[in-house]
Amino acid sequence: ILMCSPPSTGYNARSYGPDGNIFPSCSALQLHQEGDPVFLLGNVANASVEDISNHSTIRSLMVASLIDCLPGYRHLWSAPYIGVDPVAAYREAFFDRSDAAMRQLLRRGLPAQDASGDFVARHFGSPGAQDPVDRALRLDTQVMLVDDPVKRVDNMTMAWGLEARVPFLDHELVELAARMPAEIKLRDGGKGVLKALARQVVPAAVIDRPKGYFPVPALKHLREPLLGRIASALTDPGSHTGGLYDPRALDAMLSDPDAHITRLGGSELWQLGLLELWLRAQLP
Repeated sequence: ILMCSPPSTGYNARSYGPDGNIFPSCSALQLHQEGDPVFLLGNVANASVEDISNHSTIRSLMVASLIDCLPGYRHLWSAPYIGVDPVAAYREAFFDRSDAAMRQLLRRGLPAQDASGDFVARHFGSPGAQDPVDRALRLDTQVMLVDDPVKRVDNMTMAWGLEARVPFLDHELVELAARMPAEIKLRDGGKGVLKALARQVVPAAVIDRPKGYFPVPALKHLREPLLGRIASALTDPGSHTGGLYDPRALDAMLSDPDAHITRLGGSELWQLGLLELWLRAQLP
């Protein structure tokens, strides 16, 4: 427990022996002195900060750590891959809404189980991927990419004879990336190999700039005339979704849209309105 407690994960604090050897904690240094070499990360004479940060032992400690018990851990870039429960970490990082939030929103009762969480748990429990990073990427490759960005981006571009993701959907490249150890994939804050290759031809200012708006501000903070259109669609007595939502939850969103933002930064009201507008376009 001591080795996996937040102060001892080795990611933000390390210990050094008199000979320059580097360890993830004082406890690890003591274990090394007692003859256990597993926690030796390297030596100051030849190990870089990047080497130590991406060391497999550090990765293992983070996966088994208790960091997920600390307030604000969700803001760490490594949040989806740490903690004793990788399914819970994945849910916190990637689920737009919790199961409890959905139950408050919907008028009709949901099944007793957390269907989305159970789906991820089954997928993570399948053989073939040991590291939580690889489990998450497998889920992305087999489910999330297929049903979301590939559907939205590639289907639309290919419909007009365009290719938006060459060469990133080349199967040999995907297979090569899947075989890489997780610590290589996480280098340089993520996408380490791709960033290293890009630095040969792309300015660092482009590679290291913050990620852009997802979603765009206009769909996060609804304003007129879009706000009025969404409100009108959702409150129409003949709406397709009128029987789905708890009126109290819908009224709260309509009265203060900016106070109802999802975990991933989207407008809850926009999501409800978009479903209604889509149903109007698809159904008679």
